[in-house]
Amino acid sequence: MSQDRDFDVNVFGASGFTRRLVAECLVGRHGVDGDVDWAMAARSHDKHETVLDEIGAPGSTPLVVADSDNPASLRAIATRARCLIATVGSNAWYVKKGH
Repeated sequence: MSQDRDFDVNVFGASGFTRRLVAECLVGRHGVDGDVDWAMAARSHDKHETVLDEIGAPGSTPLVVADSDNPASLRAIATRARCLIATVGSNAWYVKKGH
């Protein structure tokens, strides 16, 4: 882990399909005390716990709460990790528009 960050990876997103896949992969490959220090971030602590239960992650998995409508909150979670994986939002608009 980087000396100046709390986590190597922070997975941020709604409790949707993609985020579950990313978190499930991290649990399977690295666990919580493995070679990659990672955390999950979302707008709601309750959603965190639901996802942890569904993917079989240990209760000690770090959970970070951030409000996607608050730039300071997003900046705070981004600066805690070397890499922020954002799976928030619907990409359907971009697909439909041909972007």
